[in-house]
Order: sequence, then structure tokens, then C-alpha cells
Amino acid sequence: MQKLSRRARIATGGAVIAAVAAGTFGTVSANASSPATSAASVAEVRSGGTLTSSHLTVDAATQAAQAALDAAEKENQRVTVAVVDRNGNTVVTLRGDGAGPQSYDSAQRKAYTAVSWNAPTSALADRLKQTPNLKDIPGTLFLAGGVPVAVKGAPVAGIGVAGAPSGDLDENFAAAGVAALGR
Repeated sequence: MQKLSRRARIATGGAVIAAVAAGTFGTVSANASSPATSAASVAEVRSGGTLTSSHLTVDAATQAAQAALDAAEKENQRVTVAVVDRNGNTVVTLRGDGAGPQSYDSAQRKAYTAVSWNAPTSALADRLKQTPNLKDIPGTLFLAGGVPVAVKGAPVAGIGVAGAPSGDLDENFAAAGVAALGR
């Protein structure tokens, strides 16, 4: 058996490494682009085993947020407006000029609280008197300024406003956002 020179061994080793890498990359690429078709990963769900839900579009959420912000600006209030979906995920947030740094988080938490209970946060604040541990639920804020958006009675979004000197003002601005969706 003939012994290969050092240069030949390096060239052969490089070719082997390149071939293995190309094969691995091709396999990964093929798997990433092909849908899984094994029997274990594909299943049909029985009729009645799914649920359809409604969500605001980004355009509708932006329209509502802008209407709430416009209502606040007419009153010379510096606020932040947040719109969250049914699951509490932020869809859009508009921070008005001069709004305080705390208003961003507060608006999101008010929107989340309103959609979670399908009720204005001002009404929920009264519940704290009877059940004070409600305030311990993560992500919630039981101050006036959040209102739910509902379709056929089911909550699909929440609008939260924060930064005005009173929760009543915040809630009025949030209600203006909801009203804009009905136009």
C-alpha cells in the first residue's frame, strides 16, 4: 500500500469533510422545506374538536388606538394607548407626545385586564374590595382606563389608556377607541 503525501492527505480530508457537510446541509434543507408526513405527526381532528375565534385586524386595532389617542389630544392629555388581542398579546401601542414613561406598561396591563374579564377596568376595580387577591394575577392592573372590545358578546380585544390625571378620563378615551370600530 502506498503512503500518501501530507498534501494528498490534507486534500483528501478536506474533500471528505466537504462531502459530509454538503450531505448534511442537503438533508437539513430537504427536511426544513418538506412538510412532515409521518403517520404520527398528521392527524385529523374530530368534528367539534376545534374552535373558531374572531380577532381584530391590525388596521382595526390601529384605527381604535388612533381614535383613543385623538380623543385624549382634544382634551390636551398626554397618554399611551394599547390594544391587545383576545390572548392578551399586544397588537398596537401608540405613545402620545409627552406621555409619561409609566403609561406604556399601564396601558397594556389595563387592556389585558379588560379583555381577560370582558369588563371595563373601572368595574373590576370595585371587585378588589371583595377579592383583594385579584391584584396578584400577573399582568393585570385594576385601575380605570381599560375597556373590552366584543363581537356577539365575546371579548376579542382590549383597549387600555394610561397617562391622564384620572382613570375616568383614560376610560373615556378608551371608549372612544371602541366607538371608532363601530363606525
